Amino acid sequence: MTDPQPPETVATYLRLRGLKPSSSKWKRKRRVAIDDDNAPFSKGRDPGTLGDVLLKLTKDSGWEKTLAAEDLVRQWAELAGEDTAKHSEPVSLERGVLTVKCDSTAWAKNLQFMRAVIMTEIGNRYPDAGVQNLRFIGPDVPSWKWGPRTVPGRGPRDTYG
Repeated sequence: MTDPQPPETVATYLRLRGLKPSSSKWKRKRRVAIDDDNAPFSKGRDPGTLGDVLLKLTKDSGWEKTLAAEDLVRQWAELAGEDTAKHSEPVSLERGVLTVKCDSTAWAKNLQFMRAVIMTEIGNRYPDAGVQNLRFIGPDVPSWKWGPRTVPGRGPRDTYG
């Protein structure tokens, strides 16, 4: 009445440990070498840098122009010079025209003389920004218009006399 076969749980344990196959049908499978892209230690599996991933993301998303314009505004002091940046700041970039607001009309005129140098620097550093022209404006003048409606005529000038 003794059974030469061990109980099923013991046979499973021995089979999993590799000590004894449970049946004669079981054969060891030989691992087939397949050239798989996901195989560990294969070519191209090394992690990339974060900069490369972000560059690919910005190109795929089409953010190059927007980010270049933001970099231009953020680094205006380095681009135009420290002294110039103290008296001017970029205000807008629309349809290829970069508008720079200056502290005074004298600074606006001086920057107009420096237009070629600044455009060259923008073209070298931020070609994706799409800047085609520069516009320098002076400080805002006070407006005498109050409210949504205006009346044609001399306006506040006639109160000075």
